[in-house]
Amino acid sequence: MTREEMREPQEHNQSGVARPPNSRLTLFVLAAVIVAAAAVLYSAIHSGMRARVEANSVLKQDTLDMAVPTVAVVRPQPGSSAEEIVLPGNAQAFVATPIFARVSGYLRKWYSDIGSRVKAGDLLAEIETPELDQQLNQARADLNTAQANYELARITAERYENLLKTEAVARQDADNKAGDMRAKKAVVASAASNVRRLEELQRFQKVYAPFDGVITARNTDIGALIDAGANSPGKELFSLSATHRLRVFVNVPQTYFRWAAVGKLADLTLAEYPGRVFTGRIARTADAIDPASRTLLTEVDVENKTGELLPGAFLSVHLRVGARSGAVSLPANTLIFRAAGLQVAVVRDGKAILVPVTMSRDFGVEVELSHGVTTADLVIENPSDSLTSGTPVRAVEVQPGKAAK
Repeated sequence: MTREEMREPQEHNQSGVARPPNSRLTLFVLAAVIVAAAAVLYSAIHSGMRARVEANSVLKQDTLDMAVPTVAVVRPQPGSSAEEIVLPGNAQAFVATPIFARVSGYLRKWYSDIGSRVKAGDLLAEIETPELDQQLNQARADLNTAQANYELARITAERYENLLKTEAVARQDADNKAGDMRAKKAVVASAASNVRRLEELQRFQKVYAPFDGVITARNTDIGALIDAGANSPGKELFSLSATHRLRVFVNVPQTYFRWAAVGKLADLTLAEYPGRVFTGRIARTADAIDPASRTLLTEVDVENKTGELLPGAFLSVHLRVGARSGAVSLPANTLIFRAAGLQVAVVRDGKAILVPVTMSRDFGVEVELSHGVTTADLVIENPSDSLTSGTPVRAVEVQPGKAAK
């Protein structure tokens, strides 16, 4: 087509006589543009809705995750092959005795006060016994009378025996005199025995120390009235204790009684001597469990040559014992104390489960459990009071004693 031919339809169109030949193409292009715009608009709307749905889903999941509490969990640690238990002990003097007066009277003088170290046989006090002295004088006079009567009876019996040989007296009379002599002799023996008894009592006017030790109490003073014997509690003159060796009594729980063997060593510590360890040895046990406390009374003897340990003192007794088979240790803050008994909370399949446990030993910050959990469990630290079995939780394992971040 020439340029003139192309110009001719345009001129014809301007005259309004006929429609241009490319109008259908224009409509087609316009429709395509509209469809494309609609597709773009639909895609934009669909993408926005999809993004909003995904955002809502993520927000919902985050909300659910935040609703599940995060808990710190620890794994139980196996018990060691050998453990040490610490038990309270009470120290007592190896020998301790109250010293009473054997005779009645008045205290003349005392020679040892509290804290005095004495040897066996040392004079502690003297007692005046005026009544006893008079009784002894009377007994000696009775002995003299009995001896005089016996002497007369002996002479008479001998005389009658001689007369009997000449048949000057009857046999019956001679026998009577012989019997009277023997009776008088028995009276002499009785009187002499009474004198010896009173003399022995008189020797108790002086009170002596029965063994080496220290005076721990003096309950009398010069001029005090003294009652003989131990019928009046608290009226002893002195209390004497042998402290060169001490007996430490400890109640070993039934769980560990087999480790309280005679001859086994035990370490003793006192707060007053930080860092010091006194070594004792188990001397004897009661060989019977106390049904009230379920413990075994055990005696540990410890040398005390320097006198650093005092009778009546509180000591900590350290005993080496073997670990229980299957026992595990956990921080004390994992324990739950409720009406159902001692429990711990373990995490299984994303849920907290309350498990009853048995505690064998309490070390303060840690406890040893003999039943209930194993080293494969995850145990919740610091469980809340409202925690129940089946509660969903998210576990974060930490080292024992460390809080989760």
